[in-house]
Amino acid sequence: MRIVVTGASGFCGAAVARAAAAAGHEVVSVGRRPGPVGVHLHWDAESGDHPHLAGADAVIHLAAAVGDPGREPAVERRFHRVNVDATARLLDAAAGRPVVHVSSASVYAPGVHSGPVSEDGPIGDQHTAYGRTKAIGDRLAVGYGAVVLRPRAVYGPGDPHLLPRLRRAVRAGRALLPGPDTRMSLTAVENLADACVAALDWKGGPYNIADAHPYPRDAAIRAVLRARPLHLPVPLVHAAAALAAQVRKTPTLTRYAVDQLANGLVLDLTRATEEGYRPARTLTDFLWESVPTPLQKRRG
Repeated sequence: MRIVVTGASGFCGAAVARAAAAAGHEVVSVGRRPGPVGVHLHWDAESGDHPHLAGADAVIHLAAAVGDPGREPAVERRFHRVNVDATARLLDAAAGRPVVHVSSASVYAPGVHSGPVSEDGPIGDQHTAYGRTKAIGDRLAVGYGAVVLRPRAVYGPGDPHLLPRLRRAVRAGRALLPGPDTRMSLTAVENLADACVAALDWKGGPYNIADAHPYPRDAAIRAVLRARPLHLPVPLVHAAAALAAQVRKTPTLTRYAVDQLANGLVLDLTRATEEGYRPARTLTDFLWESVPTPLQKRRG
């Protein structure tokens, strides 16, 4: 098929474009910058224009404003323009074509959950412009009849968001973590990319996407950062985040970041696995390839 991939120049979008091309599809990257494969058509999601989708058989929509930059009105407006208004224009331009919309597990209400969260879990009360606007875009895409994927904490080679932020929490070889150990779902970017391509054949609706099994937080942090976890009281870290928000325009420590690490979130993957989703990549694979062990060095 001829598949439009929006946001193909980004971390997740580039992986999806490569996966689609590897599956034999013709890829058209639609966005401000070219993707790693296929032809490029310019579209600035903030411009107010509709994307050019003529000749496309299907669309995988990843273009988004991401991050946790604060609650300033200008930030909220920009996130709304990209994650809500541009999504609405894309769905209008799709005109009935199959759409796979990449949403986020950040649409789920923050807090401690009693068990794995299904796609029917509570949505709302997000603490960030990203979560609030992705929740609205998610609802628009579901209303269109799109396949809506909700990954959590996407990681992988070239990750510009999750891993760099975690590394900033390391002090003198200790990883400062809020609260006791917990379990959480993570999503290898390769698993998300494979799901995006496979989902072109899924029935419409929301699907959680993550690695096959959740990870113990402390063990994952220890393996990724090569640092020993140091548990801090959650109220203390929340207070530090509130102070950081007052003194810095874009603080590293935010309430959202604290909740993501303290509460954990395990996604129920039943709905996706019923469609044939079989995530192959794990955090161990990523670590083996990105942080060579002495054995690998000797083999090299």
